[in-house]
Amino acid sequence: MKINFTDARPQDADVLAFIVTKSTFADFKFPLEKTDIIHATAKLARFEGAAGQNFLLINEEGGKLVRIVLLGVAEGATADYQKAGGDIVAKVQTSGAKHIAIHAGNLSAQHAAEVAYGATLRNWRMDKYRTKLPETSKPTVEALTVVAAPADASGHWTNYQAVAEGVALTKELVTEPANIIYPESFVERCQHLKELGVEISVLDDKDMAALGMGALLGVAQGSRRPARMLVMKWDGTGGTQERPVALVGKGVTFDTGGISIKPAAGMEDMKWDMGGAGAVAGAMKALAGRKAKAYVVGVCGLVENMPDGNAQRPGDVVTSMSGQTIEVLNTDAEGRLVLCDALHWVQEKYNPEYVVDLATLTGAIIVSLGSEYAGLFSNSDELADKLTAAGKASGDPLWRFPLSKAYDKMIDSPIADMKNIGGKGAGSITAAQFLGRFIKDGVKWAHLDIAGTVWADKPGPVWDKGATGFGVRLLDRFVADNFEG
Repeated sequence: MKINFTDARPQDADVLAFIVTKSTFADFKFPLEKTDIIHATAKLARFEGAAGQNFLLINEEGGKLVRIVLLGVAEGATADYQKAGGDIVAKVQTSGAKHIAIHAGNLSAQHAAEVAYGATLRNWRMDKYRTKLPETSKPTVEALTVVAAPADASGHWTNYQAVAEGVALTKELVTEPANIIYPESFVERCQHLKELGVEISVLDDKDMAALGMGALLGVAQGSRRPARMLVMKWDGTGGTQERPVALVGKGVTFDTGGISIKPAAGMEDMKWDMGGAGAVAGAMKALAGRKAKAYVVGVCGLVENMPDGNAQRPGDVVTSMSGQTIEVLNTDAEGRLVLCDALHWVQEKYNPEYVVDLATLTGAIIVSLGSEYAGLFSNSDELADKLTAAGKASGDPLWRFPLSKAYDKMIDSPIADMKNIGGKGAGSITAAQFLGRFIKDGVKWAHLDIAGTVWADKPGPVWDKGATGFGVRLLDRFVADNFEG
């Protein structure tokens, strides 16, 4: 869908959208031929311009029938304007309409851009494998024009567009099936980031073996797909920021559970067990796309967890790159084994002051939070507060959980330094506690358990059913608010 900003409404627009508040709707002057009919029809439908309300009618304008969409927002609420854009697309995406015109004469520059942003996010879908999709189910909208917005709205849009493209990359990686996206092909899908100025390097399984990454490689040893570590570096500071922000993503491109195999029902969902790595890749694209004035390194630990004759067994002991040993009691608690080596490596290589990891790590976080929030664990109140604020502002919300030495005894092993699972309770906390053992003194670290938020069973404000792109908007906002002047 092509986005334009113009002064006059395009003649070919067949959807006309208007965004109002409850306080302004009664006196709103629609730049249409039959304003009274719009108000009367809306009143019959009980549309008052309240936040979240939307209403579609068909009326004559300029000698032809057009769809008119009315949307209510709360005064100044950023999320409402993005949701309004998403609602417009949701209503007309497959309706046969081709060109949406949004009247923005009553909006600020930022809000006008946010409407276009929400519409772009909501418009993403993957249909390439649906060869028999009925014509009436195919998307028809080709363009969206924002009309009469303040002059600098297009400048705001430039940044939002970059973030939307990062979200789209994440949704693509998460949505693709595991026979298409595996460690090597994940790396290939990210090569185009070089065109934006991202420096990309890759560690293969031999490189990681030489570095002693026994925890990560132990997960991968049952698969015919070799492990990879993807490293993406963006420095928009010209070298003035000495220590980067490190983003680390769990990239289990498919998770059978290994020898501790998962039940068959629902196992197909495990194609999105690389959602953390997908979010990191999307965030790096967003940052580079808008030329962020920050120094950020993204690391994705990429493996496939399969149960062949060479697979890791419950009871095996592996040695991580840090030298710490791990008793693997459950091969389905594999994400933390991938992350611990990736976390140690990025600290050794780049000496970051801040490290944020993202992972679809535990089912326990879904029990705790459902799909509304991702879990936040951190050794730094400062970092936790910054991430929480970024989550609230971006629409990717977080809820903080505790870390405490009281939980350490739950992952102590009688034959190794630690075991990879705790007891029956506090599953998300003990997983985070495990990762915390690989963070160096003085490093501010946060772990985001996004298992409940990367995939949606029903449409949301700015995503359709399926991949949500969770984490990209959050990380971009976190960097923008705290590391750019």
